Amino acid sequence: MAPTSLGQLKPRKQPVQDRSHATVDAIFEATVQVLLRDGARKLTTRRIAERAGVSIGTLYQYFPGKEALLYALVSRQLDLAASAVEEACRENHGRPINQCSDTFVNAYIDAKASNPESSRALYQATAGLDMKELIDTAIMRLHRAAYSLLASSSDDLVDDLDNVVFSLIAVVTGGTRQIFEGDDTATRLPTFREQLARMCRAYLNESKVSKRV
Repeated sequence: MAPTSLGQLKPRKQPVQDRSHATVDAIFEATVQVLLRDGARKLTTRRIAERAGVSIGTLYQYFPGKEALLYALVSRQLDLAASAVEEACRENHGRPINQCSDTFVNAYIDAKASNPESSRALYQATAGLDMKELIDTAIMRLHRAAYSLLASSSDDLVDDLDNVVFSLIAVVTGGTRQIFEGDDTATRLPTFREQLARMCRAYLNESKVSKRV
């Protein structure tokens, strides 16, 4: 099957009025529900429209196809996750480096853990779509938030902070995705969270070069 082009993934129009926002929200919620109920292979725009209580024509007013709908849904979820991490980082500026590290790790996991079943379903359903633009944008936002947070640390400076943050984000996002793609997320998540936080604290402390005066 030929890969879906980025142009085919763009929504046809953006909701403006409250009613339009409610319609798109219902379509997004129905998409997740159908994914969880029927699986990615049986996900169709007709089933989504039926579940959302809208006509197939209404769905196509906003999304040219299933792939565009999934793309928009992932875009929203990535935006919500990045926004949550950004807010948590801003609220903890100036804290000790260990607390800064825990803030970033926990904020990211919490954003993904709010609905682990839907996160796993979306990971599986979008495996063949070109999400690079969305992911790059989200990673850039995470990088800025983590960099600003760690640079503000009240007690320690980190050597080569830009590369340190790059590695930190790769570990946190990659490890978290692996957890949510598995079938035993609920069982593994508490231990994973604790061990990931410990790992990141150790890495950042190893990267310290001097004390603030």
